[in-house]
Amino acid sequence: MHSPNDTLVRMANQIGKFFSAQGEERAVAGIADHVKKFWEPRMKKQIFAYLDEGGEGLTPLTLKALQSLKTAMHGKSTAAEALAAAQAASQGGEPKKAAAQQPAQQPKAKAGSNGKSARR
Repeated sequence: MHSPNDTLVRMANQIGKFFSAQGEERAVAGIADHVKKFWEPRMKKQIFAYLDEGGEGLTPLTLKALQSLKTAMHGKSTAAEALAAAQAASQGGEPKKAAAQQPAQQPKAKAGSNGKSARR
């Protein structure tokens, strides 16, 4: 039977294979950075949970990289959650809800009398 974990393991191992030629230290950093930047939070959350189950099927290099990433992100699947957890850990308190970091929205142009946006 095929599970969603099988797909994530295959993807993670492919990333590991790509970076493996760079030597262990750079490969671990490269794999972790790639997953952090390009995997969506649900995928990271799922692979972190899979690590807690033992991470069966992950290559040793990929396993090391994902464990390193999970530790660096305090087991959280988004950068905002990880930052909040790190701040809480440094202050010895409960993590605060991190506000979603969204780019400032540009004001919308007002429509002219003909219904088209006015140019500025």
